[in-house]
Amino acid sequence: GRTFNDLAQYPVFPWVIKDYESASLDLKDPRTFRDLSLPIGAINPDRRQFFVERYESFSDPDMPAFMYGSHYSSSATVLFFLLRLEPFTSLHISLQGGKFDVPDRLFSSVASTWCNCLEGTQDVKELIPEFYYLPDFLINVNRNVFGSTQSGVPVDDVELPPWANGSAHDFVRMNRAALESDYVSANLHHW
Repeated sequence: GRTFNDLAQYPVFPWVIKDYESASLDLKDPRTFRDLSLPIGAINPDRRQFFVERYESFSDPDMPAFMYGSHYSSSATVLFFLLRLEPFTSLHISLQGGKFDVPDRLFSSVASTWCNCLEGTQDVKELIPEFYYLPDFLINVNRNVFGSTQSGVPVDDVELPPWANGSAHDFVRMNRAALESDYVSANLHHW
């Protein structure tokens, strides 16, 4: 039931790489990859414990207990990632009441987004297919002015991991190679 025609039902792909700091990737090394047997919210044991405790201690007669307060995919997630491409830029602006969201909350770094999905208690998003085939979504081709973060860093092209060598094309190529790797082929059915 997933479709590119409905942002609320947009296709979902997993994060497969967990190394966004190294200068190179070894796609034959299992340590390069995320544990696909666990949902994104359970990969970090401390965060998993937080979610379990929240679930077990939740007491509201009008609402069932829940582990995650957000979803691994939503319209907002799709617009978060596709912010730099039309018509998604305009849809993002519309969703945010006529302007871009606060720069600190925009998709500006792959590594930071991975860390938020691994450590934060509000973010359990998975990826969209474009991570595996479309480098353009990482580049601010329309030269939108997104503003600067609180630390003064302008938001422009997405900051890529060192192993991408500053190239959105290399980033997507490596993501695709990881998705098609022996490790992911042997473990994707757990996801």
